[in-house]
Amino acid sequence: MKLKSERVSIPCGEIKLEGILHLPDSKSPYPAVVACHPHPLYGGDMDNNVVVIICQALAMHSVAALRFNFRGVGGSGGKFGGGVKERDDVIAALDYLGARKDINTESLGIVGYSFGGAVALPIAQEDTRINKLILVSPALNGSQWEELKNYNRPKLILLGDADTVVPYARLKKDIVTDKQFQVIAGADHFWWGFEKEIEKKIISFLR
Repeated sequence: MKLKSERVSIPCGEIKLEGILHLPDSKSPYPAVVACHPHPLYGGDMDNNVVVIICQALAMHSVAALRFNFRGVGGSGGKFGGGVKERDDVIAALDYLGARKDINTESLGIVGYSFGGAVALPIAQEDTRINKLILVSPALNGSQWEELKNYNRPKLILLGDADTVVPYARLKKDIVTDKQFQVIAGADHFWWGFEKEIEKKIISFLR
């Protein structure tokens, strides 16, 4: 299957966000996912290796994927919002998808990696448009992990057992029996060399 993509501008209040929409080479309307990138103050943006491989894999399997830069990153307007104002960015991205005729608005999801996972989780909890949640090494606080365990819509959480940012060792006792948490041996927080493992897990989850 060929990959198609287009650069898009996403209205978000008084600013605009830049994004890239990956589209399947198949008949629309498509199910769709918004992808949220890692921490912008530590170099995170929509061109991150994990974000790109996820979006490309989704498009290859008939799911449209919108990756975008949070406010203050790259060509997106505004400035860093401490992880709070970025929630408005995610909602704006969902609104953008919802306004497109080639998107199936009854099948929307969110993918969040690291900081992006912490931003995505509250939206997934509150926004009834979301019917699937995928988090990769989500940088959550203690209460958010409990909220995630209780999240009752379809979810997939990928963790590396060599991750020193997300405390896998402390989480192991709680998540070892939950099949929605998948642990990849040898992967650290940055997933270099393990991108294909992420792809396989996500496609299996969607199927």
